[in-house]
Amino acid sequence: MLLNLTSSQNNMPAEFIWNVRVYYEDTDAGGIVYYANYLKFFERARTEWLRAIHVEQHALLQEHDVLFVVKTVSAEYHAPAKLDDELKLTLSIEKLGRASIQFVQQAWCGERLLNTARVKVGCVGSDLSPRAVPPAVAEKMRSTIKTD
Repeated sequence: MLLNLTSSQNNMPAEFIWNVRVYYEDTDAGGIVYYANYLKFFERARTEWLRAIHVEQHALLQEHDVLFVVKTVSAEYHAPAKLDDELKLTLSIEKLGRASIQFVQQAWCGERLLNTARVKVGCVGSDLSPRAVPPAVAEKMRSTIKTD
């Protein structure tokens, strides 16, 4: 696993990168990554991104009674990944709302784009009702948004 944040002009993290290796268990009978496993890879990348910006999910639940849940996913498959490929997963925030975050996530193998996903995550209470992202967490997230 490699954690890396690339910086924008204002020296704030702009894009999160996490590397993952394709294992046998990730592939289908044809020897390529099973389509649903990209969602697992992207979920792990979002979790590692939260850790990188010092947001612990268990602390969110204990201290603020909030957690993040996936509301929608749209994925486009461009090319297959295969056994033993090293994938570079990227993550950036497209939109930060009061109670939701829209991510753009991609999977790359070298210079080849494999998958692009838009993932909308909602912030909810333990009763699953919508809640605002806690202000301190929103500020950490906001600091990672690309500014062109």
